[in-house]
Amino acid sequence: MADVSFREASRIFSGNPPVRAVDRLSLDIADGEFLVLVGPSGSGKSTALRMLAGLEDVDEGAITIGGRDVTEVSPKNRDIAMVFQSYALYPHMTVAENMGFALKIKRISKAEIAERVKEAARLLDLTDYLDRKPKALSGGQRQRVAMGRAIVREPAVFLMDEPLSNLDAKLRVETRANITALQSRLGTTTVYVTHDQIEAMTMGHRVAVLKNGVLQQCDTPRALYDRPGNVFVAGFIGSPAMNLTTVPLTAEGAKLDGLTVPIARELLSGREASELSEVTVGIRPEGLRPADAGEPALELKVELVEVLGSDAYVYGQVAIGGGHERFIVRTETQNTPSFGDTIRVTLRDPDAAHTFNPETGQRLTA
Repeated sequence: MADVSFREASRIFSGNPPVRAVDRLSLDIADGEFLVLVGPSGSGKSTALRMLAGLEDVDEGAITIGGRDVTEVSPKNRDIAMVFQSYALYPHMTVAENMGFALKIKRISKAEIAERVKEAARLLDLTDYLDRKPKALSGGQRQRVAMGRAIVREPAVFLMDEPLSNLDAKLRVETRANITALQSRLGTTTVYVTHDQIEAMTMGHRVAVLKNGVLQQCDTPRALYDRPGNVFVAGFIGSPAMNLTTVPLTAEGAKLDGLTVPIARELLSGREASELSEVTVGIRPEGLRPADAGEPALELKVELVEVLGSDAYVYGQVAIGGGHERFIVRTETQNTPSFGDTIRVTLRDPDAAHTFNPETGQRLTA
């Protein structure tokens, strides 16, 4: 086991102009930590993982594993094991042979290979399938074999590149729970890449959010959700996404049509000093509620209702600044409006609103 550090690491692809797929990434991953790299397509998360694996060059900066600089070290000498999106199993080999193949190449004794494979199969509930070939396995079982192949090597670091993307929704939920439990049991440092922010939020000890190769924020899932550092993180983390709108800033606070979001006086003085006349306000769907009669509120015209058991999400248009913007509100199922209805909504709590600088996108509140 070992800690991992990216030190101003960059990957630059040639072109006109050159593309910085990963741009000066600085990130410390503790020994035994499960860190998730998340971001939209093209954000650089898989490239960063491949840099750590040695499959992509590090054009600037450095990468260390266990305090050892591995920037110029070949992949086979980095003491890592990688699980890819594709299972990459040998079709002519049994499950046991697939799992033990890397050890066989290393000329480890048959007895030790058998013991390691047996233990990995027990951890992954594959004991009954060791004599089968991949074609006789389900997608989830094949993915577990690919993980078993990594586990038997007993590496310092596990690297996982969207390993669940080929699984159906139910199996994906089940398998991510198994991976999380397994990592906790083994205590091996793990770097996991996904584009699915729900996957990231439910699996990682910490989550690093990337955009265009630049690290936006790295924190615990709860902290990312409660206090996003900028507009991008606010809009990316959370499902459904946070409602974001840019509105005028007055002495009372941020002015939405029919509703004013109160802002602390000390924060106002700071904004006035920077001469901001507008502010970007973010409100999560659960931060809004149906307004009581006489309360200041936004009027939302319902376009879509998603009923999800005890809760429902109401999508609609609100009038803001002379235009219309889509807002999402979470409600209880028994109080769900219908398509075409107009409902009045207000803040569930004054602290439910997040504020950002509309010019830089950075968070304004402490």
